[in-house]
Amino acid sequence: MRLELGRVETYIHDRLKNGPLHFVLLDPDDASPRMAGKIAAIGENAGVDAVMVGGSTGAEGEVLDAVVRAIKESSNLPVILFPGSHGGISRYADAIFFMSLLNSQNPFFITGAQALGAPQVKRYGIEPIPMAYLIVEPGETVGWVGEARAIPRHKPGIAAAYALAGQYMGMRLVYLEAGSGAPEPVPPEMIATVKRTINVPLIVGGGIRTAEAAEAAVKAGADIVVTGTAIEKVSNVKEAKKKLVELNRGIRKKM
Repeated sequence: MRLELGRVETYIHDRLKNGPLHFVLLDPDDASPRMAGKIAAIGENAGVDAVMVGGSTGAEGEVLDAVVRAIKESSNLPVILFPGSHGGISRYADAIFFMSLLNSQNPFFITGAQALGAPQVKRYGIEPIPMAYLIVEPGETVGWVGEARAIPRHKPGIAAAYALAGQYMGMRLVYLEAGSGAPEPVPPEMIATVKRTINVPLIVGGGIRTAEAAEAAVKAGADIVVTGTAIEKVSNVKEAKKKLVELNRGIRKKM
């Protein structure tokens, strides 16, 4: 049986033909619906490719729905759920990264939450995009919540082995995550090693605050760069726009 990709996943692959992509991650714990809508609007104008919504704690229910709806009302960018668990599902989103935290020490985050959330994803008609999710040191909140055995920063071969296992298990994306607010992003050597090993798109996020850091991730092999904290922590919309343009410049510099 031939696999047919959904609308959002097709959109991702089509845009990747022209170079690396920039996704913005918004956490409903940190971004109000009003601010999320504004960031999505200026992000679309700045060249952002999609908005991810989710977080490790509290990104559920009415709070999550309100943020997703505000983004949808303010921009035409795809809204992709980035759930911390099975509660992080909104019927208003376009797609969901249906991800397994492969280096968690708790089976709940590998298959348990997925089994609980799958019927709801199907009921709402949300497009699932299978993804291998890997936590790299320091891991920050998501590493702690997900009970991850964080991959050492100086051990790129371990990350590559997990990534390849995820690909062989049928996952169509691999995500290297240093954790939101991490003091340093995923090391370029690790990104390069994983990229050489797998044949599916590679996402990199966590600790990417500057154009230089974004550019380094892309040069090392990242297909998609995710930024979040750098945008959410700015004091106003004008500063958010400035930061988005800066980050986008670093990501697109290779193009």
